[in-house]
Formats: sequence, structure tokens, C-alpha cells
Amino acid sequence: MSKRFIILDTETTGLEVTKGHKIIEIGAVVLNDRKKSSDHFHAYINPGRLIDEEASKVHGITNADLENEQMFAEIADDFVEFIQGSTLIIHNAPFDVGFLNSELKAVSAKYPNLEDICQIEDSLVIARNKFPGQRNSLDALANRFEVSGYDRSFHGALLDANILADVYIYLTGGQSKFEFSSNNDVTKDTDSSKKSTLALDGLKFTNIKANKSDLIAHKERLKEIKEKNNVETIWNNYS
Repeated sequence: MSKRFIILDTETTGLEVTKGHKIIEIGAVVLNDRKKSSDHFHAYINPGRLIDEEASKVHGITNADLENEQMFAEIADDFVEFIQGSTLIIHNAPFDVGFLNSELKAVSAKYPNLEDICQIEDSLVIARNKFPGQRNSLDALANRFEVSGYDRSFHGALLDANILADVYIYLTGGQSKFEFSSNNDVTKDTDSSKKSTLALDGLKFTNIKANKSDLIAHKERLKEIKEKNNVETIWNNYS
């Protein structure tokens, strides 16, 4: 079974979990074979406290927006079930992991830390290793890889998770794509080769033959390869 990769992001009431700031949005997108899937987790959360004004300017979420949303305790079980056993890819992972662990422990001591049920992969660390000395924020990476088609007026957890999914694919080597021809395609190719109009008449081909010294040198080389690598060379099958 292939490993389950989940791109995850959160939005919060402020920057410091130690000062009682809370999560207000979680967005997570599953990658299948290095492609974004429709499988995702998304929730807005009533934090039970006010959102810092500066934070609202970043994500555009207001206190009024969350008045009728669920508390974290109401989504905790579904969230843990969704992520358990997966590899979480998070940009600046210590920030999000710190908030999520704090929220889970506030609900119940029965909940484990994310590190105990998931592997954590920090895309910011990957980016810094790949582009040392450069700006490696999510926006900077999206611009560098020309990831477009998203409204960036505000940040949002599910929005940023989708952008990070695109960035992560480029950051870790791009998207591999294999094309396989159907039997019909093979037949068409065969038919077209039969109808080739390439004219061979008049072309001259040079016939090159190995002389005695060439053959001796070739055998010596095969012997050297065999002794050095302890393998039988394929050329000996045709000698």
C-alpha cells in the first residue's frame, strides 16, 4: 500500500500559542501518486476568543464569521481519523503542529501528539536546503515555480494547502507523468509505418568489419570486465 501524503495548513487568531491563541481554520488535501485528489478535510472553528486585528488582515476571517461554527472539540475525532498514519507536509511545520497539539490536549489527554501518529515533513526546510539564502515563504515559492490560478487577496487554510500541494510537487522533483498507448494506438502506429513514404533507393550503406586486432582487443576487454565485476558480460552470449 502506498504511503498517504496530506498537505496541511491552519489559520489562527494570532501567532503565539503560548499566549492562548487558537486555530480558526484547518485545510488538508490528500496527494495520490503526486497529484492532488478530491479527498480533503476542511473546517472553520469557533476559537472561543477574539481574533487579533493583524491576523484578520492576513486571512480575512472575522469574529462574526465564526460565531456559528463548531468548537475544536467537535471536529477533533474526525480530524485525527483523517490524518492518522499519514505523512503530513506542512510549511513551517513547528507552528501548525504546535497549535494542533495544543488544541488536541486542551480537548482531552487521550489525544496523542501529531508526531506520534503521523510523519511530519516540513516543506520550508526542504525549500531552504534547495534555495539557500533566498526567500522561501509559500508566496515566494509559488512565484518561483509559477504556480498561478489562485486568488491571493487573503490567506486561507484550504487555499494555502492547495497552493502548497502544487509547490511541493515542484519542490520535490516535479510531476511524473507516464503515457501508455492502447492497442489501437499501437495498431495505428504500425499501419502508419507501413505507409511510410521514405525512399531508400539510392542510399549507400557502409559495411564495417572488425579486423583480427579489433577482435582480440574486444575479447580482452570482456575478460577484464568479467574479472573486475564478477559478472558474465552479455556480449559473450553472442560471440
